[in-house]
Amino acid sequence: MEESDSEKTMEKENLGPRMDPPLGEPEGSLGWVLPNTAMKKKVLLMGKSGSGKTSMRSIIFANYIARDTRRLGATIDVEHSHVRFLGNLVLNLWDCGGQDTFMENYFTSQRDNIFRNVEVLIYVFDVESRELEKDMHYYQSCLEAILQNSPDAKVFCLVHKMDLVQEDQRDLIFKEREEDLRRLSRPLECSCFRTSIWDETLYKAWSSIVYQLIPNVQQLEMNLRNFAEIIEADEVLLFERATFLVISHYQCKEQRDAHRFEKISNIIKQFKLSCSKLAASFQSMEVRNSNFAAFIDIFTSNTYVMVVMSDPSIPSAATLINIRNARKHFEKLERVDGPKQCLLMR
Repeated sequence: MEESDSEKTMEKENLGPRMDPPLGEPEGSLGWVLPNTAMKKKVLLMGKSGSGKTSMRSIIFANYIARDTRRLGATIDVEHSHVRFLGNLVLNLWDCGGQDTFMENYFTSQRDNIFRNVEVLIYVFDVESRELEKDMHYYQSCLEAILQNSPDAKVFCLVHKMDLVQEDQRDLIFKEREEDLRRLSRPLECSCFRTSIWDETLYKAWSSIVYQLIPNVQQLEMNLRNFAEIIEADEVLLFERATFLVISHYQCKEQRDAHRFEKISNIIKQFKLSCSKLAASFQSMEVRNSNFAAFIDIFTSNTYVMVVMSDPSIPSAATLINIRNARKHFEKLERVDGPKQCLLMR
């Protein structure tokens, strides 16, 4: 089983930006108040028991590595966690246990509480489930409840554990499942991703999901583009600091690897965890060869930046100074109610 039996273990080992209630304070009590400036987004994580919901949540938000998720037990009812993301954005994550009894309760006695004010529904399917019809029935029941209570919610379907499928069959199986899910989802639209905890596909899916929740993302992208053009970079990527999910990027030159973002997220996140186990902290990195130089550095209080340069005439020191000089400007952009400024000058 891949689901979590208790939040306590995760909280003890979590190194991310979690905002769970203090020990002994139930959520919603007077002793636990989220900052007034926080923009809260409710995210439902649903799917049948054993589909892998809590494993992926533990990897993305609680700094687990894939092999450690094997010791997680089954989620009981609903587990709540608050994840601070990019300063003022708080993800109110509801991890809903997938046992039949709980699922039926979600659609009856708990219907309004579960499905009200939802920003995002993430439904996880075990690609090797032997109860596909039941999975689809529960998914359709979720959609009906979403239409009734949160008609503007965005819907994502993760076809999970794709590593268990024979490699030459993965594209075909995913395409068939995606077509079925999109048909069943009408009139709602759903975005489908193939995922596995053992490769970069998990980061691709969650980066796409979180991207939809960032309130000022277009302004952020415009300024990232200006920054890239000013410093004459091939490509600039912005990562959320704790999860290392890609939240924005701009490329001036075509790159060959379409999966490079997720690969980098996966590699650097694992490296950060290795550093923490040695009581060290990851701050920056420079990788250079005959074709390019890549710089990864702390950018703002909530982000890392990666700058890729191929012009050999631009020294490393100049790029690092440019990154440092842009920090204050991007700090302002992270505030939900921050000023609408644009980086235009050298």
